Amino acid sequence: MATPGMSQTALRTVTDALSALAVLTKRGMVDPRHPGEIVRTMRDAAVYGPFVTTLAHGVRRDGTAVAIIDERGPLTFDELDAQSNAFANGLGATGIGPGDAVAAMCRDHRGMVLTLLAAGKLGARIVLFNTGFAAPQLADVARREHIRAIVHDEEFLGTLAAVPDEVARFLSWVDSTDADLATPTIDSLIAGHSTAALPAPKKPGGMVILTSGTTGTPKGAPREKVSPLQSAQFLDRIPLPRDNTMIMAAPIFHGTGLSQFTLGWALGNTIVFQQRKFDPERTIAAVAAHRAAILVLVPTMLQRIVDLGPDVLARYDTSSLRVIFAAGSSVSPDLSRRTAAAFGDVLYNLYASTEVAVAAVATPLDMRVAPGTVGRPPVGCRVAIYDESRTRITTPGEIGTIFVSSGLSFSGYTDGRNKEMVDGLLSSGDVGHFDADGRLFIDGRDDDMIVSGGENVYPLEVENLLTDRPDIAEAAVIGVDDRDFGTRLHAFVVPAGDAPVDPQEIKDYVKASLARHKVPRDVSVIAELPRNATGKLLRRQLVVESPDSSPKAGPAS
Repeated sequence: MATPGMSQTALRTVTDALSALAVLTKRGMVDPRHPGEIVRTMRDAAVYGPFVTTLAHGVRRDGTAVAIIDERGPLTFDELDAQSNAFANGLGATGIGPGDAVAAMCRDHRGMVLTLLAAGKLGARIVLFNTGFAAPQLADVARREHIRAIVHDEEFLGTLAAVPDEVARFLSWVDSTDADLATPTIDSLIAGHSTAALPAPKKPGGMVILTSGTTGTPKGAPREKVSPLQSAQFLDRIPLPRDNTMIMAAPIFHGTGLSQFTLGWALGNTIVFQQRKFDPERTIAAVAAHRAAILVLVPTMLQRIVDLGPDVLARYDTSSLRVIFAAGSSVSPDLSRRTAAAFGDVLYNLYASTEVAVAAVATPLDMRVAPGTVGRPPVGCRVAIYDESRTRITTPGEIGTIFVSSGLSFSGYTDGRNKEMVDGLLSSGDVGHFDADGRLFIDGRDDDMIVSGGENVYPLEVENLLTDRPDIAEAAVIGVDDRDFGTRLHAFVVPAGDAPVDPQEIKDYVKASLARHKVPRDVSVIAELPRNATGKLLRRQLVVESPDSSPKAGPAS
């Protein structure tokens, strides 16, 4: 296949593209019997981006099929197409056009979907605001990203008060009967404007996904172009069904939900937004009611579902589930085992980040034979581990910084900063190791490492050990100042149910299993760990007031 003089990079690109096409054909997303549809999809993606492209594919395939179901009921592909045209025309009438930045601060419902579609049809850049961000963070992001308009749910009126008044507002969801209807709603713009299609923009507006903001103002990670071939990175190791139903519990303002929402449509699935705020039992009830084959969530949601216990779970027939897709944070060995016990071998864990995108996928078999693994890189992705001098590590079990290459990796933050690159691979910010079979394990965040008495400790190892206990539901370990050791370990544990927890017994348990320098000097029992809207642990909000006081969890953002 290679021609004389073809570079290794070019050869790899061609090889990856052919491998991706083979995966998409195998999964039924590409039908070689209809080359015209393939060409049209590729052309649409180059003009509109992924959301409008998958909608258009659904309209051509069967416009009367139900595309989404939310609290207000179902909408077909045809209905979404017409309503998003009207919304885009309405935004255009207010002066929003190609290249302008439109922010969305919405929970999972039709308003969010219509905003994604309208922005794509206008060629506007969509900036996805995290619903858990605080007012100062959002005001900073709005200024940095030059936001022209914000589409938001009514509940966020107060949060957005610090955003300059010249930024236009549109309500995407109204809860109260006395809402400030001086603010236009999506429904009012749709009712007042034509459903006729807009002229195609010259290029996609692109989108900006924000980092979690756990350490300050969230950074913007742009995604200018997304090729349909990159869907193979998800489908290579995850057998997402076609023409079925997907329950979307993960927020679609973040990569996990957004990618699977788009991919679900491309495979002809109906997407069910069961509720705007997560409830574990209602989510499982929705799986049973819709006979859903796919459930998309983040690991903390999965933890809350299995914590319902066998008696509650037995009330609902979830035998239709073929894939539970979890991403956004690590799946502990304990959670993996409990999920398999409750639902069978259906859990797939994606290791990814806002910056590097897809890195590795763990299948049920991976997690059964190697608990705690995040699996192997799928087609088109490469993962390597480097030591502090940035020499590549090839020895199994040796820990270093994880670097990733994928066609979905970003090219730098919107403020001009970037993450470290080595040999064309981007730093994930995590440290980890490979086992002898090539499976990847995450040992922690690079910046979470604790140096205690001159020894390096990654909290995740201790946390996984603690959550293996039946009396502990969650655990977090941080470093606190210590006069003798410089830093000592402090563990925060959340009891499972009403289980009594003895701090000294926990310390003895860790001491019996791990090296002495990994044993927490202090253990605090708290009601819950502080997490953001995507389930990431907010370690900085775990506060130790003084050596003699009881630690506490700070307020979650």
